[in-house]
Amino acid sequence: MSARPDILLLLEGTYPYVKGGVSSWAHELICGLPQYSFGIVFLGSRKADYAGHQYTLSANVVHIEEHFLFDAAPAARQARAPAMRKADAAVEQAIARLHENLRDAATALPPARQWNDAQSPVGRTTFYESESAWNYLCERYQATAEADSFVDYFWTVRNMHAPLWLLARILETLPQAALAFAPSTGYAGMLGAMYASERRAPFVVMEHGLYTRERRIDMMNADWIRDRRNFLQTHPAEVSHLRNLWVRFFETASLRVYDQAGQVISLFERARQQQIADGAPAARTCIVPNGVEIARFAKLRRVQGTPPPPVVALISRVVPIKDLKNFIRAAALLARRLPGVQAWIVGPTDEDESYAYECNDLVRSLGIEQTVQMLGYRKVDEILPQVGVCMLSSISEGQPLSLLESFAAGIPVVATDVGACRELVEGSGAEDDVPGSAGRVVGIADPDALAAAALELLTDPVAYADAAAVAVVRVQRRYDRARMLATFDALFSGAIKQWPG
Repeated sequence: MSARPDILLLLEGTYPYVKGGVSSWAHELICGLPQYSFGIVFLGSRKADYAGHQYTLSANVVHIEEHFLFDAAPAARQARAPAMRKADAAVEQAIARLHENLRDAATALPPARQWNDAQSPVGRTTFYESESAWNYLCERYQATAEADSFVDYFWTVRNMHAPLWLLARILETLPQAALAFAPSTGYAGMLGAMYASERRAPFVVMEHGLYTRERRIDMMNADWIRDRRNFLQTHPAEVSHLRNLWVRFFETASLRVYDQAGQVISLFERARQQQIADGAPAARTCIVPNGVEIARFAKLRRVQGTPPPPVVALISRVVPIKDLKNFIRAAALLARRLPGVQAWIVGPTDEDESYAYECNDLVRSLGIEQTVQMLGYRKVDEILPQVGVCMLSSISEGQPLSLLESFAAGIPVVATDVGACRELVEGSGAEDDVPGSAGRVVGIADPDALAAAALELLTDPVAYADAAAVAVVRVQRRYDRARMLATFDALFSGAIKQWPG
């Protein structure tokens, strides 16, 4: 399977290896636009982290390639230089310029051929094996990071930047497409920016969740980023230098992506304003809301007046950013107030197995094994008819498809106040053509509020019926899949027409 695609889809850690979320959206986009041929470039962490394709690829996928950013490169293991390359003043200056450019999105990066040239001062071999690179790293450590372990600093810089040489190698062999499209910034967005710069092809970026914000949350909580300072050396509000290095790297990467993209897409207005605040040119930003297949979910609606099942469900990947522990604690509180209630966690558990174990351990420690069930991945069409209220307990979101699917099935939602959730549940203000609330919105990390909101909807027939009716009308008017696909069709065709070919 290899041909010249119309659209090169650059995906990081999602489709076709991970189910749900952006992956479901990508699959719907490809299948819903059969007039375009797609090429898929998947960027993952390590090959061992993925169990294979989770989707059957559509016939209009004509090219696919997969790369793993943090797997050791065979060439690096098998072709070690016999000794470290001697220092060279010109090379040290080139290395310094490269790293200065990596920190400053306003400056140009070297072309891929220089990154891939073994003899180049900015080549991968120089980065890994030269005394010049070692000297530069030592100087930067002494200037900025002496409070941290040098070993930790060394591996942080190495792991952060090593994927860039892989991106340059990927870039040289990518098929020429009429358009590159990345549904995130990060490494996938960087590849798109490099593609646009060197291939002179149109490039569009879209953010479902704000990548830099979500990576900032990840970096603040990552236990693999070491902070060996003791309590006398730190302030509770102080973020370690190594965590800040990662955050600044992704912030600069986003600026490069915004600069090269002809269009910067978000899902809702608050996200668009944040993109602009983060450096995206306002004139190039636009909003394309998510959409779901209304007719498919309409078949799942219960007959009006039918009491809702005493089941609350969180349909989500089992990962920390979804804050399933908040949901579990809410389920424990709800079980005390509504005996017999069931709380289901519906989603794949293999993305972060240690977190899934922690969630199961919390269920056991709270003694609610009869209330909370972790069902794994299930088809939503089979789950939703059995659910009374859908919940979302995340600490960060974009515009969750699971909420829209629940709305289309006539199921009210209780969600934390993140991303577009308030806009989805309560509407977008006085100008909204669908007044009323499709559920309840509560604060982050407030299990009591989650439980109370779910209890109200499950025990008040009038409140439940009103919320369900608003949910159906709102999704039909504003979040229809056909409208979303038509918008992307116009956007893609307009971008492709700008390319001389």
